[in-house]
Amino acid sequence: MVLAPMAGITNVGFRQLCREQGGGIYVCEMITTVALVERNPKTLRMIAFGSGESPRSLQLYGTDPDTTAAAVRIVVERDLADHIDLNFGCPVPKVTRRGGGAALPWRRRLFARLVRAAVDAASPAGVPVTVKMRKGIDDDHLTYVEAGLAAQDAGAAAVALHGRTAAQRYSGTADWDAIATLKTALDVPVLGNGDIWEADDALRMVAHTGVDGVVVGRGCLGRPWLFADLEAAFTGSPHRRLPTLGEVATTMRRHAELLVEQFTVGGRDAARGERDGCTDFRKHVAWYLKGFPVGSELRRALAMIESLAHLDDLLGKLDPAAPFPVETLGQPRGRTNSPGKVFLPNGWLDSRDDDTVPQGAELADSGG
Repeated sequence: MVLAPMAGITNVGFRQLCREQGGGIYVCEMITTVALVERNPKTLRMIAFGSGESPRSLQLYGTDPDTTAAAVRIVVERDLADHIDLNFGCPVPKVTRRGGGAALPWRRRLFARLVRAAVDAASPAGVPVTVKMRKGIDDDHLTYVEAGLAAQDAGAAAVALHGRTAAQRYSGTADWDAIATLKTALDVPVLGNGDIWEADDALRMVAHTGVDGVVVGRGCLGRPWLFADLEAAFTGSPHRRLPTLGEVATTMRRHAELLVEQFTVGGRDAARGERDGCTDFRKHVAWYLKGFPVGSELRRALAMIESLAHLDDLLGKLDPAAPFPVETLGQPRGRTNSPGKVFLPNGWLDSRDDDTVPQGAELADSGG
């Protein structure tokens, strides 16, 4: 089971919180190849792993094979990670309109070159390279089987497929049949991603598709214990966690504490670290409290905490005996939106064999 990289979410603190629930691979926020090569200070700070975090999993985004190879060599030479994942699934317009993310596999020769460049740079150190992608640009421009075979031929150790097109974004239902098709087509392990809201969803996906593992993103937002449920499910245990509000409050406190620790490392001012950690935690409050009987005033106050003491005071006002809202089980969490047009560079669909590196597609900022 894999925690998908999510911008502004899968930092050191959140990954540790999830790791405390169960075993798995927990991927850090997306790192852009050009920012790593240019030693962008923000990017270098983001490549941080906790003590004992293993394997250290890093996702790279890039569109230029040469830049990607250079970035991978930095990762290898500086021993920055134990595993590298390549992002070909981002559907965001600012990415696809430049030919990156989910748009790039359409240019099959460029895609193959990029994966091969990463594998060749990583293989001398024994660092595996995997690929994460979507079904394609839209239903008329599907690429996932051909791209999966190309990634396998280029030496990718595994391929993860989100069962949606870029045009779907995060709407509708993930196509598990497509994931099954890819699993049948490839010899390397295939991981399935999309609509895993509960541990039993993961079991259904495995039964339906035959995949070797699952990738979980939005399903664990405000519910890091999902990884405990997944571990139980995959080991045959029927146990599932339905925490009371008091138990959720304990998890929230632990999450905030880990973020404060993260923002205080490296000799940073403790007061500033606590403030920044608490600020980062605010975005998680609504996810944790979804469905629980908590008044709007208290919700707003929790989403504006400034210190751990402030958080403790507000958490003390929650009803610890309130039962878990089972009606929220299986419901989508995090981003949901409508299908939309995929913005692409002019002429992008004209030739699948054009392996020219798209101009301006490299992003300077990591995280997404």
